[in-house]
Amino acid sequence: MTLQPGYSINSTAEDQDSDSTPLLEKEVEKITATPKCCSVRCNLAAMMFFGFAVVYGLRVNLSVAMVAMVNGTNDQSSLNSNVSNECPVPPHTLDNNSQSSEQTDGIPTYPWNSETQGMLLGAFFFGYLFTQIPGGYLSGHFGGSIFLGGGVLGTAVLTLLTPLSAKLGAKWLFALRALEGFGEGVTFPAMMAMWARWAPPLERARLMTFSGAGSSFGAFVALPLTGFICHSLGWPAVFYFCGGAGCLWAVFWFILVSDEPRTHPRISDQEKDYIINSIGSQGTPHGWSVPVVSMLFSMPLWAIIIPQMCSNWSYYTLLTSLPIYMDNVLHFDLRQNSLLSALPYLAGWLFSVGAGVLADTLLERELLSVTVVRKIFTFIGLFLPAVCLLAVGFSGCSGVLAVTFLTTSSALGGFSAAGVYINQIDIAPRYAGMLLGITNTFGTIPGVLAPIVVGYMTKDHSVMGWRHVFWLSAGVSAFGAIFYVIFGTGKIQSWARTDEESEADMHN
Repeated sequence: MTLQPGYSINSTAEDQDSDSTPLLEKEVEKITATPKCCSVRCNLAAMMFFGFAVVYGLRVNLSVAMVAMVNGTNDQSSLNSNVSNECPVPPHTLDNNSQSSEQTDGIPTYPWNSETQGMLLGAFFFGYLFTQIPGGYLSGHFGGSIFLGGGVLGTAVLTLLTPLSAKLGAKWLFALRALEGFGEGVTFPAMMAMWARWAPPLERARLMTFSGAGSSFGAFVALPLTGFICHSLGWPAVFYFCGGAGCLWAVFWFILVSDEPRTHPRISDQEKDYIINSIGSQGTPHGWSVPVVSMLFSMPLWAIIIPQMCSNWSYYTLLTSLPIYMDNVLHFDLRQNSLLSALPYLAGWLFSVGAGVLADTLLERELLSVTVVRKIFTFIGLFLPAVCLLAVGFSGCSGVLAVTFLTTSSALGGFSAAGVYINQIDIAPRYAGMLLGITNTFGTIPGVLAPIVVGYMTKDHSVMGWRHVFWLSAGVSAFGAIFYVIFGTGKIQSWARTDEESEADMHN
């Protein structure tokens, strides 16, 4: 039997059949592998990291700025009457809240009720849903750099128009936010399509988790920074800063980044050959025709979709409702609220980066197969956070315990970044961008439904209502972990193989 390009010389036939990720031959790796530090592929990961930090800054800025944009003085008494008194209220909380709500002279505020605010905050997802799959499909065919860069640039330019659209009316702001979501929807599928051509199989986890961790870092920075800018300069400055940062990043992106190693003007021949030879034919663009029917009936793909939906249920529950929980139940003042709401994202960012390095190390040393690595990291990243969410439900009025368990849950959740969240590139590298578009489309559904369910379960603002919220999130997350352990795989699917690979398999 001749050695197939991209297979490890030390792997067994059984391993190659179960996890046919194109791994480098050891002898070739020693000759052609290039240092990871300061390589073009690592520079690409850094550019993506800051790009997704900007993306999440553009996404969450309205959530914080809304507090300053709305004139809520008329509703304050009714709001206070609805807040749970089961937990003691610190005497300084009301004073801090009143001071934080003061607005700079000349900054407009709007009489939007809670329903209007909810509509505006959810407008982003209406646009976000529609461009995931088309973005992944087009990125896989044409290359992802134009779509990732264009998505961030377009969203940044629209963000600069936010103060004007708010002045024109809520309907204009709703339309603007929907367009922002429409533009941002292509970014993550484009990232996956680019890594399918740039990431050597033994470096996938660390490169992809580091670049994707920019989203958690962006949320961690944006939440307190947006509150500080609102308090110091007024809420319009938030959108000018965020939009300007996005435009500046796009300039560097289009100058420094190429779709694939073959077209990069500054990559060394050694690094180019290493990447191209390690990825093999799976690093080539797919054609206009894609195996849609095979994808729809592929259990490994559904083994990615279902756990991501389950994981996102907890994620979007915390993203949209954690500040409300900290205010209504734990009675943190606004400044404490913004800082503590950001803390779980810091933990998730750090642990996701570490998980990527650990996962690649296990594969490099051939200690575990791709399938086993993905299942272990997914189980840790979904099931153990579920246990922490259960504990949050039992924390009662203890702010210290609640924040500790929530932060631990987000930290452990970072492990899934090296598990199910990059599994698309394992089962179908050529179609990874489109598969991420499909899984992200389904994964956005909890972003629409979770806030509605939370609002229904916590309408009386009681500790018991929030306990049910955390228990539900825990149960959904645990189900996703078990589902993936049963049905997940790291094997390249038959419908994703190139003609050359299929023909080579027939000869062996």
